Amino acid sequence: MAVRDWEVDGSAPFVIRGAEVVDGTGAPSAEADIVVDAGRIRGLAAPGSVVLDSGAVLDAQGLVVSPGFIDVHSHADNAPLLAEDDLTKIKQGVTTEVTGNCGFSLAPIPAGESAREATSALRKLFPIDEVTWGSVPEFYAVVDDRGTVVNVCPLVGHGALRVAAMGPGARAAEPADIDRMRVILQDALEAGAFGMSTGLFYAPGVYADAEELVQVARVLGPDRVYATHMRNESFDLSASLTESVQLARAAGCRLQISHLKVTGQANHGAIPQAIAYLDAARDDGVAVTQDIYPYTAASTILAACLPPWMHDGGDTKLLARLEDRQVLARARRFLESPQAQDWENPIRDAGGYDGILIASTASHDYEGMTLRQVAEELGLEPFDALVHVLVAERLRVTMVEFSMADQDLDDAFRSPFTSVGSDGLAPGSGGKPHPRLFGTFPTAISRFVRERQIVDLAEAVRRMTSLPAAVFGVPDRGVIAPGAVADLVCFDPLTISHPGDYATPDRPVAGVEWVMQEGRLVVRSGRWLGVRRGRRLRPQ
Repeated sequence: MAVRDWEVDGSAPFVIRGAEVVDGTGAPSAEADIVVDAGRIRGLAAPGSVVLDSGAVLDAQGLVVSPGFIDVHSHADNAPLLAEDDLTKIKQGVTTEVTGNCGFSLAPIPAGESAREATSALRKLFPIDEVTWGSVPEFYAVVDDRGTVVNVCPLVGHGALRVAAMGPGARAAEPADIDRMRVILQDALEAGAFGMSTGLFYAPGVYADAEELVQVARVLGPDRVYATHMRNESFDLSASLTESVQLARAAGCRLQISHLKVTGQANHGAIPQAIAYLDAARDDGVAVTQDIYPYTAASTILAACLPPWMHDGGDTKLLARLEDRQVLARARRFLESPQAQDWENPIRDAGGYDGILIASTASHDYEGMTLRQVAEELGLEPFDALVHVLVAERLRVTMVEFSMADQDLDDAFRSPFTSVGSDGLAPGSGGKPHPRLFGTFPTAISRFVRERQIVDLAEAVRRMTSLPAAVFGVPDRGVIAPGAVADLVCFDPLTISHPGDYATPDRPVAGVEWVMQEGRLVVRSGRWLGVRRGRRLRPQ
């Protein structure tokens, strides 16, 4: 018999019959039966050869079964705190995600008066209400208590470390500041953090020099990951790659280049050179890998359009500067100058204000409009519209930035060291977020396998499963093999896709038949079965 979804509850062995098994290693697919018992894979056998006393069979004829996908770059740190289950990843087939990226994490939170400023900064990205934790272990305890839809592998954000140790100012870190960051990071690693991330494009990471970063990253050791949103992904991509590789070499840690890309039309075509540089670093012994998302538009907080000097001191001072005419005149000259500067300028890289789309706001005004369209509606110049939206929404605005090229995207995915990360922003804000939040993994298969034939299906699945598991130390996941945890996804390789776009990003994925965690179905035919079965993992 074929079991119904509520019968596959992990209490007895069962067989997934007749699947085309793509095991996550990159090996060619093969039809097989998969035997699952007590949440783990007992073994694989020839189709139809396994008969269990229970007779429990899950028919997967004509479909692919692979390990559950691992999202290596997520900002869903707040997902466990939401009253509603965050289904953005699990319905794609993602069973595990790496959070705490780009220097942003929900802990540590400093004590005293600085806590208010730190919490305000976090709310630009994360829709959070009451903060009841301070340290990283305290936050992890909250996550464990609330439960998670997908498994979570948390990183600690360097930006959060820096604010906790020395506040949000632009000053250089003193030795005592660095020592405090190192102690907090060590405590986080002992509590189960998988590594540290930086956001060197954002305040306060932009204020950190190489010596600070090396000294802090040395705490990671050779097995934990330093994941970096580099200082510049635009005209200075080469220098940023060099800084990242030199840091990893000096610190002796693993290096993950987050969302490898090049922005701005004048810079397109630079990815092959970037990959060649990273390959040379690998040949020289640096443990460096990279991830991408399968779209040519980026997404981040709208405040990132402002130059770094405006962020000095935190959000209270930033909002005051947005009311100062002299400061605004200087900022406008800075943003609209045709000359390259020592800072990645999203307005310039997007080709102007037409290339910046408002994704979400606190009030839900302006969502789905470009900055130029907002300016026309308000009767303002585009720069003034940017300022108006930021002030009116108290900085709680996200954007989509159209600034990349298809060829660079394809060239980045050709590297066997490239994994897939959604870079999906924090769930729960509503609006019109980048479609990558809802469809990165089906889109990666439809784009790179079926449409553009960059890799075959087995290799694409490897980039989404065993490769990220190996890089980040995800325990017992990423492959279909005896003893591995039965986190699995079943899909139709001919139809898996995501029809969402920037106007309607939250459309359901197509082609995902079911998703399983530890041998229990959690999604069936697009329907969430209602139980948070994920957990916060610890690195192996």
